[in-house]
Amino acid sequence: MIATVILNFHAKKDEVRNITGEVQDALQRTGLQSGLVTVFVPGATGAVTTMEFEPGLIEDLKGALQRLAPDDIDYAHNLRWQDGNGHSHIRAALIGPSLGIPFSQGRLILGDWQQIVFLELDARSRQRRLILQIMGE
Repeated sequence: MIATVILNFHAKKDEVRNITGEVQDALQRTGLQSGLVTVFVPGATGAVTTMEFEPGLIEDLKGALQRLAPDDIDYAHNLRWQDGNGHSHIRAALIGPSLGIPFSQGRLILGDWQQIVFLELDARSRQRRLILQIMGE
């Protein structure tokens, strides 16, 4: 069976959001016991990954992204579109828009300190939707 669930929410600029509980809840509503959940963010300035969701690591991640794709330098994208989010696109491309998480006995299989997180990388707050495609039996 394949179930598709859409999560809608408002994301603040530079937000790192723990979505583990929402993904687990969606999985439980399907009644599936074993399979794979794919989490996908439509758009070019959001990303999903796993990490330990704690304040120090969140700040470290934001600092690393700032060093990799600074928000205060010129980007060809900004020159073309004048939207000031060239860095957002680079950061999102580096992290990626999707993630697969296996599940067994109706529970996500994650490490003890591993959470699923959404990163709002755009230069502004916005409405977001995540697509969960849950495949299993």
